[in-house]
Amino acid sequence: MQLTLLCALVPLFPFVGFLVNGLGFRNIPNSAAGVISVASAVASFVVSLILFNAFLSGGSQPITAELFEWLTIGTVSIKFSYLIDQLSLLMLMVVTGIGSLIHIYSVGYMHHDEGFGKFMAFLNLFMFSMLLLVMGSNYVVMFFGWEGVGLCSYLLIGFWNKNEKYGDAARKAFVMNRIGDLGFLVGIFLIFINYGTAEYTELFAKVAQSAQVGDPTIALITFCLFIGAMGKSAQIPLYTWLPDAMAGPTPVSALIHAATMVTAGIYMVVRSNLLYTLAPDTLNFVGIIGLCTALFAASIGLFQNDIKKVLAYSTVSQLGYMFLALGMMSYTSAMFHVMTHAFFKALLFLGAGSVIHAMSDEQDIRKMGGLKGDLKITFATFAIGTIAISGIPPFAGFFSKDEILLHVYEHNKIMWALGILGSMMTSFYMFRLFFLTFFGDFRGTKHQKEHLHESPISMTLPLMILALLSMVGGFMGLPEVFGTNMLANFMSPLYELSKSVNPSFGTHTVSHSTEYMLMGISTGAAIISIAAAWFTYGNNKNVPAEDSQIQGATKVVYNKYYIDELYDSLVVKPLYSLSEVLYNIAETAINMVVEGVGKMVVTIGGQIRLLQSGSVGYYIFAMVIGIIIFISFTLRSFLF
Repeated sequence: MQLTLLCALVPLFPFVGFLVNGLGFRNIPNSAAGVISVASAVASFVVSLILFNAFLSGGSQPITAELFEWLTIGTVSIKFSYLIDQLSLLMLMVVTGIGSLIHIYSVGYMHHDEGFGKFMAFLNLFMFSMLLLVMGSNYVVMFFGWEGVGLCSYLLIGFWNKNEKYGDAARKAFVMNRIGDLGFLVGIFLIFINYGTAEYTELFAKVAQSAQVGDPTIALITFCLFIGAMGKSAQIPLYTWLPDAMAGPTPVSALIHAATMVTAGIYMVVRSNLLYTLAPDTLNFVGIIGLCTALFAASIGLFQNDIKKVLAYSTVSQLGYMFLALGMMSYTSAMFHVMTHAFFKALLFLGAGSVIHAMSDEQDIRKMGGLKGDLKITFATFAIGTIAISGIPPFAGFFSKDEILLHVYEHNKIMWALGILGSMMTSFYMFRLFFLTFFGDFRGTKHQKEHLHESPISMTLPLMILALLSMVGGFMGLPEVFGTNMLANFMSPLYELSKSVNPSFGTHTVSHSTEYMLMGISTGAAIISIAAAWFTYGNNKNVPAEDSQIQGATKVVYNKYYIDELYDSLVVKPLYSLSEVLYNIAETAINMVVEGVGKMVVTIGGQIRLLQSGSVGYYIFAMVIGIIIFISFTLRSFLF
């Protein structure tokens, strides 16, 4: 009973915060709205810690907390219940921990905004939806949270709805996620049709007993589920919404990119690890899509000049690495990178927000430079985040990225080499961003120069905490060559069924000497990229050309390979044209029917009204004729 109560309280706190601020944001003072929102997020984090401790104290056995029976359709019963195990607890710590820091940061970043209370309410709703997604004990509760984070992304990306472009970005995110969600929903229907349940424990037990590796039904289910992951976690071809999502306030970017929405697809695949282990063809597809996305997005990031857009394409690329790991059946490595990426990507986005705040809302890195003197805390913490994402030891990104590349090396050397190339591009564009923003001469306006200032403590405190996590967070997943991998040991019970159905699961063939070599190569490649960025943008103080001066291949990459324009030509415009044609047809048909009925009524009425002449004699004559006809028929029926 106590554990059930704790499980219920974790998402309940942010939901109550949403209700209070959402219903009363017009009357509640900003200071009170900030306290309510932050307190609800922090309370959820504290309860998650208590729940984590209770889980360990109870022998690390999964906990199912059934709140009520949600739906009953024939023999199918769907329960609204939570499952607490290693995976959900790991996600709880990331979502509530990073989410709480973003809530605190938002108080300083958004306190002057006229919609502050509403914004904080939406943040709480976002956290509530993500918590449902990761805590649900079945795919239906997961889908409920899945759709909730999609709704919240729409509300928050388009929060400044007076700007038409922001509204367009919000609609784009919503529509593209609906495409992926259709595939996800079809996958859930297939699970119900074939196994009669969506409960994880029941489903996986049935699958483990009956399915074989390569089962076509499982392959179809996993492929459909992965389509949902492609939309939610921004993989080719459904990735274009995520870079545009930075249109919303910076705390929203941090929440979407680091702690909530984009991690949903990785979580779903890891939760469904048994199904994917039985579907090697789907896993190959997942790995190829992940690698292509990682390289494609990284190449775009090389030439972007909007500070948030660089980080957005970085997120798409890093998500690609996570799916690359999943394709290698390296589920723990993917979750490890989810966690470390949450640390340094939240840090980088919030650091970018601090820069934008100091630069009077300027986001073009070509108009920055020399900020390290005025923004000392932001500079130091942003440097830590940049080093971490570049994979320099002993920062967090090094351990998680190298673990992924190690597993890729075991499976395919060419994919590993391409993974190293993507890692080099990451180091280059991140340090390009860093040097152009904080080094060299200031390139902004005189007004911006005069108003440069460090952010308030409500914004810099989360930066410092995230910087610390970015430095030490990787040690919980130390490679075996250095000692015990605590994270791998903690998560190993999740894969017992996968090990039983696929003998190749979890087998490693790389020696310690090879492992050292691979770490050396990846670190050396990152250092080479950093040096190239320094000599180009740090030492020589080169500044990227203005948009009108960008030519050739650089222009193609700068314009994101014109993928948005391609989608617009192949999908959007034809759909608009088709809808216009159908509208005209419908309008014509409706007008014909409505106007035709109207004209018919008018014509009939016009003829019938002629019977009403107003002559009393005519009326008496008609009445007499009617009586005669009536009597005649009556007598006829009586006589015959």
